[in-house]
Amino acid sequence: MKKRSIFSRFNNWFIFSLMTLVVIAIVIASTLVINYLRREEVRRVDILVSAIKFQQEATSSSLEVQSLLLTIYSSNTTIPVIILDKNDQVIEHKNISKEYENSNQEIVDLAKRMAKKYPPIELEFSNGNNQFLYYDNSKILNNLQYSPFLLGFFVLCYFLFSFWFLRTVKKTDEGYLWAGLAKETAHQIGTPLSSMMGWMEIMKLENPESDGVHEIEKDIERLRTISERFSKIGSVPELNDMNFNETIQENYDYLKTRISKKINFTLLLPTYNILVPHNKILMSWVIENLVKNAVDAMKGQGILQMSVFERNKNILIEVKDNGSGMTKYQAQNAFKPGYSTKKRGWGLGLSLAKRVVQEYHNGDIKISQTEVGKGTTFRIIIKKG
Repeated sequence: MKKRSIFSRFNNWFIFSLMTLVVIAIVIASTLVINYLRREEVRRVDILVSAIKFQQEATSSSLEVQSLLLTIYSSNTTIPVIILDKNDQVIEHKNISKEYENSNQEIVDLAKRMAKKYPPIELEFSNGNNQFLYYDNSKILNNLQYSPFLLGFFVLCYFLFSFWFLRTVKKTDEGYLWAGLAKETAHQIGTPLSSMMGWMEIMKLENPESDGVHEIEKDIERLRTISERFSKIGSVPELNDMNFNETIQENYDYLKTRISKKINFTLLLPTYNILVPHNKILMSWVIENLVKNAVDAMKGQGILQMSVFERNKNILIEVKDNGSGMTKYQAQNAFKPGYSTKKRGWGLGLSLAKRVVQEYHNGDIKISQTEVGKGTTFRIIIKKG
């Protein structure tokens, strides 16, 4: 339940690298196919040029040869071709857009643009009336030149969506797991707690003024509250409590008497009441988790300060200690379920606290400041309106 193993991290990087290689391979394969098709079109143009030269230079030829030449010429239904003489007069054109067909000058301009991509092929004739054949790739092949990148982009989007979907399913499963665990814990606590409450009533009858009895009664009430907290995980709590100062003060009073006397624990509250809808039981749990984490970080001695204030229509609660602090890695993973820096612990406290604040109170909780050897400041943000 501590840091993720190196094998787990390796597997994630391996999957990411494999996905990247698949996308790159698809782009390269598509590019190779398009380049092959481009070379095939150039080869077809060379055959067409040879047929034209043979047809114009042949003094006589059989009907079969003439038919073959005509077939070669007419078989080109996709590759745009323009033939100009040495004076840039249009001799022939084929498979060009209809918008150019009624203007010889526009056809000539189109041919010059084609020459920037492929150099024109000179048709040399014995009479000296040489011609120049301009050509370009077919329209469909020109459009296909962007397809490898689009295909790679869509494949990458598919992988990212799949990753997001699986992560969402995993988080949902984790939520059900923690909720089930919390409810089972509440159920298990409930049985001995009921028995303790019964024995407490007997003890009060025998010695009602005992200080020990009163303190044990407080702890039993606290156990009852903890049981109720666990039972609320997984269900939608009611935000009926309003006086936020009262909730914080009650938590402070309870925790101050139960942490080390070597810790200087102080509370800073505004002089006016802060009214914000919240669930006192769950919010008390969040505060208690942060305070206990701070106490553990200070190893039982140090300065611990809890403060409440308003900023930009938000209520901010800060728990600041001067304990061991956190590394960057620890701070990034502090709220993840199962992560803990303690030798004993399930790593659920901060993750459940984050869920209580974010999902039930529409707020946020984060580590606003931490430094190894100097301490940590946790900040809870709750919208006032």
